[in-house]
Amino acid sequence: MSAMTPVGRALEALGVPFREFSHEGPVRSLEQAAEERGQRPEQVVRSILFRLAQDEYLMVVVGGPKQINWKALRHVVGHSRMTMATPDEVRAVTGYEIGAVGPFALAQPVRIFLDESVMREEEISLGSGVRGTAVILTAADLARALGDVERVSVL
Repeated sequence: MSAMTPVGRALEALGVPFREFSHEGPVRSLEQAAEERGQRPEQVVRSILFRLAQDEYLMVVVGGPKQINWKALRHVVGHSRMTMATPDEVRAVTGYEIGAVGPFALAQPVRIFLDESVMREEEISLGSGVRGTAVILTAADLARALGDVERVSVL
């Protein structure tokens, strides 16, 4: 079966095994997404976009519902001022709506940080580029597909 989503197609091109999961209705929370996928909330990976400066962004890929520690993030990034990207910025930079963002097939190149929380899980799920559909794969395969990204601890 061939991938239906942008992130799925990118993983397919990289030779990374995965499966796509489509929710039957709207997803209103990370906990709901996890339950419907047969996962724990810690297995749901979020790809969060931050603006460092005008036209300068970075993505942090984190596992689970915990909030990012801004002080730790500022330290590893080396920027004292940053904000979460607006929905319009997320759409422009990633090509995806909030809730569907994954770290592949992005509209613009972005520096990516992979939080250690992701690597604590065997299987994870993440945004596919299409709302209501997730890509499920192993954390090891995600790390391999991302390649040489910076590993951080920001939760």
